[in-house]
This record gives sequence, C-alpha cells and structure tokens, in this order.
Amino acid sequence: MAAVVAATALKGRGARNARVLRGILAGATANKASHNRTRALQSHSSPEGKEEPEPLSPELEYIPRKRGKNPMKAVGLAWYSLYTRTWLGYLFYRQQLRRARNRYPKGHSKTQPRLFNGVKVLPIPVLSDNYSYLIIDTQAQLAVAVDPSDPRAVQASIEKEGVTLVAILCTHKHCPLCHQDVVSVGRLQIRALATPGHTQGHLVYLLDGEPYKGPSCLFSGDLLFLSGCGHEYAEENLGFAGVVEPENLARERKMQWVQRQRLERKGTCPSTLGEERSYNPFLRTHCLALQEALGPGPGPTGDDDYSRAQLLEELRRLKDMHKSK
Repeated sequence: MAAVVAATALKGRGARNARVLRGILAGATANKASHNRTRALQSHSSPEGKEEPEPLSPELEYIPRKRGKNPMKAVGLAWYSLYTRTWLGYLFYRQQLRRARNRYPKGHSKTQPRLFNGVKVLPIPVLSDNYSYLIIDTQAQLAVAVDPSDPRAVQASIEKEGVTLVAILCTHKHCPLCHQDVVSVGRLQIRALATPGHTQGHLVYLLDGEPYKGPSCLFSGDLLFLSGCGHEYAEENLGFAGVVEPENLARERKMQWVQRQRLERKGTCPSTLGEERSYNPFLRTHCLALQEALGPGPGPTGDDDYSRAQLLEELRRLKDMHKSK
C-alpha cells in the first residue's frame, strides 16, 4: 500500500481498536464525497462557536463485546488522572525529560528524513523511546509538529530546518479537532481520524499524498506501530511476533533488518501498512496459523468481528506477559 506509517506507538486495548484498524486498512484516504462533507480548518484560524462532533463513519464503529471486570482499571484511571491533571503529573513528566536528556543528549536514535517532492517528514527522537515529527512544506517553509513531547528537541529541529511552525497536532487528545477535520498548511492536507482506545480522545493524522504526488503518510500515535505495541520497541515487538508466528518469514526478515538498524542506533520508522499486514500479529487475527497458535478460543459465536476482537485481547494479554519477562 502507498500509505507510510510514521508512527509513535501502539498500545490499543482489545476490541476498541479492531474496527479502527480495519477502517484504516480498508481505506485510510476518504473518498471525494466524504471530503465534501467535512470542513477544512485553516491552521491560522479558530472555529467559531461550538459544533457537534461528526459521528464516526460506519467502518469505524466499535465491535460489541462483553466486558469483564478489570481490577486494575481503577488504578490505571487514577494514575492517568494524576499524570494529566495535577502538578504531580507535570513534575513526573519533567523528571522524565531530564533523565532522557541526560542519558541521550543527542537523542536515543539516529533518524533520517523522508523527502517526497517538496514535502519532508522529519522524525525527532524524544524521551527514551518516543518520536515526534515535523511535516514540512519545503516550498513554503511551513511546518506542522506532531506530538512534540520534548519542546526543546522540536524547537532545535525547527531552527535547524529554518521553517515556521504553523500548527501542532496531538494524538492523545486534541480538543479543537473532530473526526474527519482537515488542517491545511501550504500544500499539506492533514485529515484527523478518531481512533479512541488508547485514550478516549485519541486521533491519528493522515497526510494526503495527492497534492505533492507522493505517498499518503499516517501518523498513528499510540494506535499502530511497527509489529505491534510500543515506541522504539520494534525489536521487542518482532520478538513477540516470533512467539505467536514462529514460521513467518516476513517477520524474520524484518527482525534481521531491525537488529542491524539498532546496532547502529538508527530508528526503525517508518513502515508501511502493507508490510505490517505481513508480520504484525495485531493485524493478522484473520490468519489461521495465528489463531491456532493462540490456542482454543471460546468457541464459535456467529460473529466474526466479536471473535477477532477476543483474539486481539488475547494477543494484548500475551504481549504484556512477554514484555514483563
């Protein structure tokens, strides 16, 4: 596929992300009729008044499922609230920044920009394993920042590139934007897609490749990443993929490439959605070999979507156990 995954992470939980992933894979670029129904948000303007959010398109509806009790949910919600809404969380974030800057004064990985006929996508290593991105219209010298979690690192890249920052896009929460909103910066046309799951307000951003005659690029936040769930976790993710699909040759080839990259501290972004479908277990719940590797399920339910959502939950559980070893 033409789309490039310029992603920071995937920590999607269970059924919530199953329909979202399928919607992205089935047609990440909206058709022209859908385009006409959405409003374009110029990056220098602010919306007047408060509008009702546009409902999700049919391919992004949630898969219904039975929810079991999760004893850790209350703890997780309490910690998330402390982290995002209190001075304690802010101080913890500042401590993370200091530690990462001291440990990786030049960044945790070496990255290379991607050039597409007048558009540059620049990954910026931040914290200990995250990435921010600059999307640059090189003709207009205008830039959009995606997830600038270390402002100092992003500002340094802006100054080095000699561009003007026009917009900031956040994946975990972005209150002024709704599903299918479009941000226009120079030739850049960036569409927001609602992908709740990792956070209730999580968004991903699709850079339309048509205006610059290049590939469409997906900035997928914490929804989707190379081979599964993580930041610069590619090697770990592929190791887990080998546990559930040991005979997958595409995974083995990708693992060898990732290991060579990491030996030289090079980043492993981007990937493509086509590649991910060949080795990412979270996109392969339709494969019989993977279903057999996960063991006997709950039995047929007559609902293929529901069954695949349960497989996603089992994969997530096994991945958590694999990471904790």
